[in-house]
Amino acid sequence: MSRAGTWLKMLTVNSGVVCCVGGPAFVQYIRPTDEELFKRYNPDLQKRSLEEGDRRARDFDEYVTKLKEWSKSDKHIWIAAQEQQEQRRLEAQTQNTQAKEDARVQREEMRKELLGGK
Repeated sequence: MSRAGTWLKMLTVNSGVVCCVGGPAFVQYIRPTDEELFKRYNPDLQKRSLEEGDRRARDFDEYVTKLKEWSKSDKHIWIAAQEQQEQRRLEAQTQNTQAKEDARVQREEMRKELLGGK
């Protein structure tokens, strides 16, 4: 029984090692590279991917820069991001109200010119 138990333990350990090491190695072996995936695209997707690649890289760099900026504060990153988003919303709202006010002033001036010109 002792020898059979030892062999059983050895087989169990070996099969565990094969699964833990061999599984990820097999997945890495069969995973296609980025170039292989790109070659499988149809020509329209390849063209669009090449055109949008720079923009996506720029957007990602901007996002990483913002994350670095948010991490410098003593607040949690997501709270800092939410505060910045709220600040941008308020700025957009202020610009919108300013544009409406400018349009109203311009309409008033046009109205005065029309009435004064008669």
